[in-house]
Amino acid sequence: MTTSTPTRTTTQTTGTTTEAATQTATAAQTATTARRTTGRVNFAKAAPKAFKALISLDAAAREGLDPALVELVQIRSSQLNQCAYCLHMHTTDAHKAGESKERIALVGVWEEAGEAGFYTEKEQAALALTEAVTLLPGGVPDEVYERAARHFEERELAQLIALIFTINSWNRIAVTTRKVPGRN
Repeated sequence: MTTSTPTRTTTQTTGTTTEAATQTATAAQTATTARRTTGRVNFAKAAPKAFKALISLDAAAREGLDPALVELVQIRSSQLNQCAYCLHMHTTDAHKAGESKERIALVGVWEEAGEAGFYTEKEQAALALTEAVTLLPGGVPDEVYERAARHFEERELAQLIALIFTINSWNRIAVTTRKVPGRN
């Protein structure tokens, strides 16, 4: 199958391109370039209202949660969803925020590392809930939910659940659109 590069045509009004035509052509060219690079749509440009809504949800979900915990949850979800783009972003952010290399590296084996003292009981409960919500192995087991509920007050637990489903949404967007790690 061959593809052709669309040509840019503009409407001229007294020798200048109209602003609307320029914006439309620029958006089309950007989307075409993104598809040529990844083969997939640029979600932020193609669905700006949905993208902005998810950014707002992400910010709301983080409120009241420990920033280190936020990054650990986002790293673990990104690992489970095999989202290299988000994994790169959140490991970088965690490192910049002062998280140790060891804790970042061990998130994938948090249970064993938790036994060795790398993660608090609260962090382990959050990571267990992250796995259950991300994988949904027939639902979230009562023992996993109750474990998290013992370590988080109701509002904080609701924020944690929102954070988990928000990072899962970001992971699914990045995986579906083939976002490239280290690139915007």
